[in-house]
Amino acid sequence: MAIERIVNPDTTDPAESADEQVLGETLRPRTFDSYIGQKLLKQNLGLAIDAAKVRAEPVDHILLYGPPGLGKTTMAGVIAHELGSNLRITSGPAIERAGDLASLLTNLADGDVLFVDEIHRLPKTVEEVLYPAMEDFGLDVMLGKGPSAKSIRLDLPKFTIIGATTRAGALSAPLRDRFGHVHRLEFYSPDEMIQIIERAAGILDTKLDREAASEIATRSRLTPRIANRLLKRVRDYAQVHQVDTITRKDARAALHLLEIDEVGLDNSDRRLLSAIIEHYNGGPVGLTTLAAICSEETTTIEDVYEPYLMQIGLLERTSRGRKVTPKAYAHLGLTPPTSTAQLPLQ
Repeated sequence: MAIERIVNPDTTDPAESADEQVLGETLRPRTFDSYIGQKLLKQNLGLAIDAAKVRAEPVDHILLYGPPGLGKTTMAGVIAHELGSNLRITSGPAIERAGDLASLLTNLADGDVLFVDEIHRLPKTVEEVLYPAMEDFGLDVMLGKGPSAKSIRLDLPKFTIIGATTRAGALSAPLRDRFGHVHRLEFYSPDEMIQIIERAAGILDTKLDREAASEIATRSRLTPRIANRLLKRVRDYAQVHQVDTITRKDARAALHLLEIDEVGLDNSDRRLLSAIIEHYNGGPVGLTTLAAICSEETTTIEDVYEPYLMQIGLLERTSRGRKVTPKAYAHLGLTPPTSTAQLPLQ
């Protein structure tokens, strides 16, 4: 069973859920102006939204993909707000039958936005019913069974589907082709992460200086969801220790208790790198074998561990398997087995 990790962008702890119920509407930006980062994506979507408003038409269906925690759900809310439309939220696994989809679509109004998270997990039978709904705003319904069965078409309101996925390659080609806009959300820059943390701190009524925000940002894996989570844990530390304004020293002390190092790795990340080094001399090692050693699912390693470890240059994918880099040895304080020089971690 996978261990719940504070730096896992897919998980949410109970305290975070409580905060989201109270503060979610303000922690999540509602406009492009308040949404920090993803500059090119905002420009492209803003252009599409302005053009749709001029034509008085719904925006073409939008597919957002990228690692978890980068703001796909938040961006869907921003799009709906910028359109002045209602946002309905569901997920691929929640739509089990074609009837579930029909109920969702027939209850939409003209201009509504339907957000489908984990759209790659839609059942095949549901996906096939969705095709005509996306293309022609129509729904084919079968009445009766056997020889007397007949098909009728229901007209649907003009709506926009926003699909989100962490695994764009898992989408079938027919479904992917029906999205007029396909955009990837990228990891955020350190400066953008600092802005996100400072904005969240203001909303949470937490005082911290620029250096403290920078310290949290460097350990947030370039992911806003993790940054907000770490900020809340640092806030807990500050309140218990009666700190008025959080400094870098306070932030470091709080994050040290969480065992999160200076580049955002936790014990699970270090255990994965150490396993490749200790058992396979630095790799390469196959994904299935690595998952068994770390007691994780292969999809968890691919979607949660690897993107960030590869982003900061600690892990490589090769045709023969996963392999750690000289930077990983340097970060763990170990010596590479070859004469390759150790590179400093940037």
